[in-house]
Amino acid sequence: QVQLSESGGGSVQAGGSLRLSCQVSGYTRSDFCMGWIRQVPGKEREGVASIDERGDTIYADTVKGRFTVSIDNGAKTLHLQMNNLKPDDTATYTCGLDTFECAALTSGEDPPDEYDNWGQGTQVTVSS
Repeated sequence: QVQLSESGGGSVQAGGSLRLSCQVSGYTRSDFCMGWIRQVPGKEREGVASIDERGDTIYADTVKGRFTVSIDNGAKTLHLQMNNLKPDDTATYTCGLDTFECAALTSGEDPPDEYDNWGQGTQVTVSS
């Protein structure tokens, strides 16, 4: 059974940084698409960033240049380094994992916002 467990959310002032982590267990394949989505109540889910087993990444335009997605294959942990945070980044961030290629999970240039497996979500709050 695949399980994803996030950590690292919290509250920060605008301009600050946070690092989210997503620990994966129970996944035995070497190919994957993993990523982060965020959601605010009343708004659509947004794909934030994704990465595959080759290290290829996709970022939403809203976070390019500020967020960096990475994966520690040995520790089976996905990270999201978030710098220069803005109040608009306030949301619940959830990590996801899928066996399909990232490009197959999205129809455009944005990262996927749907995965087969999900973490529980972690809250990020950015104050002005």
